[in-house]
Amino acid sequence: MTSHEPRQPDRPSGAPPAAAPRPAPAIDAPGDGVWVVLPTFNESDNLAGIAGAILHHLPAGTLLVVDDNSPDGTGQLADRLARDDDRIRVRHRPGKRGLGRAYLDGFRVALEGGARVVVQMDADWSHDPAVLPELVSSVVGDAADLVIGSRYTRGGGVTEWGLWRRLVSRGGSQFARAVLRLAPHDLTGGFKAWRAATLEAIPFAGVHAGGYAFQIEMTYRASRAGARLTEIPIVFRDRRVGQSKMSRRIVVEALLVVVQLRWDQLRRRRTGLRLRRQRAGRWRGSTGRGRRSG
Repeated sequence: MTSHEPRQPDRPSGAPPAAAPRPAPAIDAPGDGVWVVLPTFNESDNLAGIAGAILHHLPAGTLLVVDDNSPDGTGQLADRLARDDDRIRVRHRPGKRGLGRAYLDGFRVALEGGARVVVQMDADWSHDPAVLPELVSSVVGDAADLVIGSRYTRGGGVTEWGLWRRLVSRGGSQFARAVLRLAPHDLTGGFKAWRAATLEAIPFAGVHAGGYAFQIEMTYRASRAGARLTEIPIVFRDRRVGQSKMSRRIVVEALLVVVQLRWDQLRRRRTGLRLRRQRAGRWRGSTGRGRRSG
């Protein structure tokens, strides 16, 4: 993994002015203590541009590229970018083992590197880097522990999607929200900002899902751990180049994981109720014997 200490570069030539279309967080150095985890697989056409845009909006941040041994040379390109910009780190993985595994690996590296806020996002321009300052501001300002860039809250939306994909995505979020009793409207999206302590409280070894299901499971586990969750509206755009990695298998996995999480939740609840009844029975028996003996 390429490793350097972060610096604050000059504004890149041709970059937009400092005033962003969305309000930036009230911190002296936007991105200070923020790590952006960017999983990649065959994203060589997107990586240089998206990396530059991320670091433009978080100039004091750290970008961690997690590449799954892309055959198109994405990992080698990431290494070259890291040599030219010491705010970029690279994590090479031996092969494609799922989005969830890549994120968890990146989260570990970011936490070990001292991150205070960890952002996860796609490398294909579906997530607008201009939203990054707003996404992290609630965590930096201690108003939330997990901020979700939401397509399905007021002001959010999607573009360039067909009817079927819209139904699958929104329907999956609504299904998970109803079954798991969660408040956020967008549970399948992957544009999030995490407080480091919130991530550290989630046992990564117990997270098994990938794809859509990974996004649902992580939000569910954060909610169960008592994290403060909030959403900000985003407009999700289809990838600029390359092919979508969505598949029927990913959708089916998400549905099965939601059902399994709910089943585990009910089982724990029944176990807890049974234990409470057993303790109450022992207590009543003990107090009853005490009265008879007196």
